[in-house]
Amino acid sequence: MQVFLVRYPGIPLSAVAVNTGFPAWLRLQHFLNLFFMAFIIRAGLQILADHPRLYWKRDCTPGTEWFRFQKAVPAGRVWTAKDDSVTLPAWLGIPGIRHSIGLARWWHFSLTLQWMINGIIFYILLFTTDQWLRLVPTTWEVIPNAASTAVQYLSLTFPADQSWLRYNSPQQITYFITVFVAAPTSILTGFMQSPAISNRLGWIGRAFNRQRARSIHFIALCWFLFYILAHVTLVFITGARVNLNMMFAGVNGGNWSGVLMFVTAMVLVAVTWWLASPFTLRHARRVQQIGAFLARPFNSVTQWWDPTSQLTEHDISPYFWPNGTMPASDEFDRLVEDGFAHYRLRIDGLVEKPAELSYAELKAMPKQEQITTHFCIQGWSGVARGGGVPMRHLLDAVKPTVDARYAVFYSLADGADGGRYYDVHSIANMRHELTILAYEMNGAPLSVLHGAPLRLRCENELGFKMVKWIAAIEFVHDFSDLGAGQGGYNEDHEFYGYRVPI
Repeated sequence: MQVFLVRYPGIPLSAVAVNTGFPAWLRLQHFLNLFFMAFIIRAGLQILADHPRLYWKRDCTPGTEWFRFQKAVPAGRVWTAKDDSVTLPAWLGIPGIRHSIGLARWWHFSLTLQWMINGIIFYILLFTTDQWLRLVPTTWEVIPNAASTAVQYLSLTFPADQSWLRYNSPQQITYFITVFVAAPTSILTGFMQSPAISNRLGWIGRAFNRQRARSIHFIALCWFLFYILAHVTLVFITGARVNLNMMFAGVNGGNWSGVLMFVTAMVLVAVTWWLASPFTLRHARRVQQIGAFLARPFNSVTQWWDPTSQLTEHDISPYFWPNGTMPASDEFDRLVEDGFAHYRLRIDGLVEKPAELSYAELKAMPKQEQITTHFCIQGWSGVARGGGVPMRHLLDAVKPTVDARYAVFYSLADGADGGRYYDVHSIANMRHELTILAYEMNGAPLSVLHGAPLRLRCENELGFKMVKWIAAIEFVHDFSDLGAGQGGYNEDHEFYGYRVPI
């Protein structure tokens, strides 16, 4: 062992020293990375809490999850996806109340965008200076040197610190994995959870489905948490003042300047951490607006991607999570009792030919079937074969006027906070070949639990946009005077985004 330690002291003999120390740009980006990651992780945990189960298969059948922090789905009662969400404390999640995924997503998306911009700048500056030599191994000798360093740490005989000039091998390997593997993996698996992107990528989206992406995304989170714990621990046990001087003050020495800057930075993080949840709850609409503004460039591209990806009978999920607040009225109960024989779909507003169509008339129209993936905003997914009337046929029948820009779908059910559930869609999206009013699911009549008599299927949107128990469709020029003017019930009450195909 002594010979091994001499031969491999912890840093390859061929390692090139970095002569520029820790420049200001590196120190600033280190702090920004710390700041952004703290809140990305908090918001990510809040998002996970809305469907606290992870799977490897696309269909989220209860009992097949490999990880959960929720009890098993109870038998003998209806258990919706919203029932399954759990509560995080306000000091951990953002905003720290149950089923607040809308606000958590705006935090997550907004700060991830800034984290990505910071990372791109970091990559550019890293490889246009000699700083890349700290992070990128240039010889396979880094592996035995890493083993040597581990032995030295475990024996509590810490190796001499040379971080000002070069990192030792375990540091280099860990930084390399974090910067060049874990970070890109987090970004790519985040994108792959989007219905617009997953559907656009065809067989790639089918093979690397949403649930696999969620699981790998979570494993990347675990790596970051491990890295943060190990990194902070070693900073303090191997010479806190010297280490903090290098990373916060850019000096190689044992004075207190780095400690003072570190304390100042941590106070800023702590105050922001403490204020994040109460600020979000107090200014929820502002958080929604800022998040929507920052996400607009990405949404502008993905919302026009064509969701042509369909699956096969073999892909149909054995379980499809129910969700939403069921209709609770005598009117609806009577419709169910007579098999929807007296149901009428009202279509009016800015149309040339208003119509009221019976259930039988709708079923007599040309039927379209499609096997597609349902992407719920909460994180679960499922595949089903939907059958129903293509919306483009209904548009041809009622003929929206030139002033009509949106189709508003009204439900027979109220939302969770009271008031009629509704959602708004662009007419262009309603003409898409995969947009249908479904009255069948997997070859059988659509169940009441899943939206009978009619539910919308619009395959480039998240599930909350696909209104169930449809009562009427109204064509309008603008939706600013509907509800809170955000484009739908969940957009109004739970601060979701209008057309967020991610």
